[in-house]
Amino acid sequence: MTAAVPLGGASADSPCKGRPARLCRLAEIEDGQAKGFVVRLNSGDLDILVARRGRDIFAYVNSCPHAGSPLNWRPDRFMSLDGKLLQCATHGARFRVEDGLCVAGPCTGQSLTKLAVELDGDTVSVRIPGRTSGSG
Repeated sequence: MTAAVPLGGASADSPCKGRPARLCRLAEIEDGQAKGFVVRLNSGDLDILVARRGRDIFAYVNSCPHAGSPLNWRPDRFMSLDGKLLQCATHGARFRVEDGLCVAGPCTGQSLTKLAVELDGDTVSVRIPGRTSGSG
């Protein structure tokens, strides 16, 4: 069974096989910010982040391509000081929100692993490649 759990600890819906993992309502991600989630898989937990620009949303695996460490320095702290880029807390790499491309830092030219994200009404969901879950 797969479950999506925000890093803050509140449970999100548990999807059935073939359905995306429902994470939160759009309003729970402040415009211009990002929020972290842990998606529980049969193979282990997957840390992800979802960033918002108006009604546009972007989802990535929360792992820097340079060091493999999470980007956030505290729960839900992913953005650069000017709020324009995602920033890795480990070595300061900065990534464009729209495509995950590193534009500054030790992994310039590399990208975050993008995930398919959906907005259905005000519900934010993400599809995890290769995700399998039990019946439900």
